[in-house]
Amino acid sequence: MPSVVRYVVLGFICVAVLVSAFAPAAAEEPLRVGAYENPPKVKLDENGQLSGVFGDMLYEIARREGWQIKVVPCAWANCLQMLENGNLDLMPDVAISNARDARFYFHEVPVLHVWSQLYSKSRPGVTSMLEVDGARIAVLRDSVQSEFLKNRVANFGIEVTFVEVGSFDEGFAAVLAERADFVAVNHLYGNQHAGELGLIATAVMFQPSRLFFASKPDPSMRPVLTRIDRWLADWRAEANSPYQDIMQKWGVYAGEPRNPVPGWLLPSLLAVLAVAILSVALLRYQVMKKSRALLESEQRSNTILDSVDACIFIKDTDFRYRYANRLVCELFGETETSIIGKSDYDLFDETTADYLRDNDKQVIEKGERLVDEEHNTVQGGQKRQFLTVKIPLWDANDQIYGLCGISTDITEYIEIQEELSQLAYYDSLTGLANRKLLSHQLEHALVSYHRTGFEGAVVALDLIDFNLINDSLGHSAGDRLLQGVAARIQRVVDPTDCVARLGSDDFVVILEDLGDKRDNAVMAARRFAERIVDAVQQPIDLGVRMHTANVCIGVSMFSDSQDGVEERLKNADIALSEAKRLGSGAICLFNPAMQQTIDRRVHLEAALRHAIDERKLQIFLQPQVDVAGKVAGVELLLRWHDDDFGEVSPAEFIPVAESSGLIVPLGNWVVEQACILLQQWSREPQLKDLHLAVNISPRQFRQPDFVDHVASCLQRCEVPRGRLELEITENMLIENVETTIKRMSHLGNLGVRFSLDDFGTGYASLAYLKRLPIYQLKIDQSFVRDVLTDTNDAVIVETILGLGESMVLEVIAEGVETQPQADALRQLGCVKFQGFLYGRPQPVATWLERFQKSLIVSSTPTD
Repeated sequence: MPSVVRYVVLGFICVAVLVSAFAPAAAEEPLRVGAYENPPKVKLDENGQLSGVFGDMLYEIARREGWQIKVVPCAWANCLQMLENGNLDLMPDVAISNARDARFYFHEVPVLHVWSQLYSKSRPGVTSMLEVDGARIAVLRDSVQSEFLKNRVANFGIEVTFVEVGSFDEGFAAVLAERADFVAVNHLYGNQHAGELGLIATAVMFQPSRLFFASKPDPSMRPVLTRIDRWLADWRAEANSPYQDIMQKWGVYAGEPRNPVPGWLLPSLLAVLAVAILSVALLRYQVMKKSRALLESEQRSNTILDSVDACIFIKDTDFRYRYANRLVCELFGETETSIIGKSDYDLFDETTADYLRDNDKQVIEKGERLVDEEHNTVQGGQKRQFLTVKIPLWDANDQIYGLCGISTDITEYIEIQEELSQLAYYDSLTGLANRKLLSHQLEHALVSYHRTGFEGAVVALDLIDFNLINDSLGHSAGDRLLQGVAARIQRVVDPTDCVARLGSDDFVVILEDLGDKRDNAVMAARRFAERIVDAVQQPIDLGVRMHTANVCIGVSMFSDSQDGVEERLKNADIALSEAKRLGSGAICLFNPAMQQTIDRRVHLEAALRHAIDERKLQIFLQPQVDVAGKVAGVELLLRWHDDDFGEVSPAEFIPVAESSGLIVPLGNWVVEQACILLQQWSREPQLKDLHLAVNISPRQFRQPDFVDHVASCLQRCEVPRGRLELEITENMLIENVETTIKRMSHLGNLGVRFSLDDFGTGYASLAYLKRLPIYQLKIDQSFVRDVLTDTNDAVIVETILGLGESMVLEVIAEGVETQPQADALRQLGCVKFQGFLYGRPQPVATWLERFQKSLIVSSTPTD
């Protein structure tokens, strides 16, 4: 009796467990299942319910699991997008690919095994992919057929136009309407519909696939997929399961025989066995015959491959040689037997082997055809140059089992081409370009200039005393002089610049990419010319004695003329003639009117360099105030008074500093002075909470030691966190974005704050703004100036203020000069201001004296 009681209790426990297990499932939300027409795998019946192999299978499982199904009709590509976004829970009839495995969850046991096939109306007789060259193939958008066919077409090197469609029915319609020659569909759907439409299945079959239910990428779907696997695994193993019934219902394949074995079957099998034995004997004879034929064919193939004037080889997926023809053996000095099984690391130096391995991986792992010009060094140091073509080798299951390579030794061909090119395009004495090559190079340079707007220059040189050397010391000494001058010019120019000798002692240099601003480009060309003068006027050994050459230079900018090559060369000659008139060492620009401007820039640069070295620039401050007129911080500005030039505007000397590189030492000095001021203010109760803003040049910011320099100044001066503010421009954010983010983040961790200057005038991306440690946006004064008269500027200001509020960034308006401007900005929501209305830039001592009395500044309207 106790035993009976125990079983009854256990029964109640089991029932309770089952009820508790199924209760949550019943209370769960219904499964949202995507549905599209692809019979017999997936279809919708007249009631809008899911049908087909996948639909029936899912309902059978859902009935046993207590799931509710909600059918969501959608197009294929849209279904996948909805599944990825979580708007669907399950999607039937999905093949696994690398991309999809990363986007969705899949169960383990496949529902169906299918393959894809090409169907056609006008060209049913094709038998391979090579025969579809030039054809149009309709493919389902975002399908695995599309991805596979595009990759295979690229590997075969054929041209195919892909017509993307939203469904298989659209694909069939495209063929019927002659908008496509073929349509790629799975064989189940194709065989069911092709006949009634008058389409015929071709012999081109590809991509056997396993089909699954895919779920949204949510861990909550793992149990659902596990239950699907459990039912599929059980039913596939049973002869009379719902799985077998569904497959038989939809004609996917016949089920297992359910009737007893007929009485006539055994005798029939014996007769078949006798025929089979005779067939085996016949087949063995045929195999022997075929083997002899294959052996003879192999011998013929080897003879042909060994007679080809190229290295032909096959490698397996482990990158080891499986075949090598005669030229491969001769290249390595080994037999084919000794090469088989070796890798490139056994036959080439390590650098060459690494390069070849990277190429082989591209073929083996990506299935891509590769054409490359290889510079190989075999064991022993011999260097050879090959033109190599490598293609993947595919087995019957569309798996790559190796690669085949054909390498043609082009070493001697390249050497001959180089010799011919040297004779045709280069000066035999100096090795420089001749007039023909110079004309080609200048023509290409002008095309690039017109496309990009980046300025360039033609620099013409002439040796003043060359004829004297020829006449007095002989032509041998004159040749050595020309060779020496050529070598020195080449040491000055960049490797990409063209240097030419046009004859006698005439040299020409083409300079490219000098910048998109003409003034800066002219300065760069002049500095280059000065370096040439310095280099050429150093003593040169002529064999019989040392000689100091004298040179004159004429410069013509690309923008000096709208005509072609000859006009630019003529302009440079005109400038050179003027330089000769001025005497040895003279440098003359083609445009005489520009000479005065260039001279001023040259002298201004020299004066600025001296001012930086002697610390003659002055530091001024301008307050930044809040809505109550209280000073919250100040911006550090530079002013310069020169004895010769007088007061020089920052708008003039800052560009000179930028183009000459002086901005780096100047900017470093400004950061040091800012930190010293903040250190002093930290001891003053009235000033200790003020922040100090410093403008940072892009060129200064990109210096490798910029972060270390700022960090050193902060540490040395013990600057409190949040007091030093660096102002950067929008355009700085679009160059080397990741490096910019890394540097700003590092400085941000040290307590440095960043303000985005002149906001609204550059190309800053909101995506970058979210990633950068920026605390403030600075509205450019060009928008503030016309905020009262230009509605567009007012809208821009309001937009920037809204952006700052949404991104939790402070916003300050610069260039506020009148009270009406300030009032309009306040109405738009601005609470921080800077401009002449609140104070002009003044020396540090002047503002500190005022701040000691009060941090409240009164508005000072400007005229």
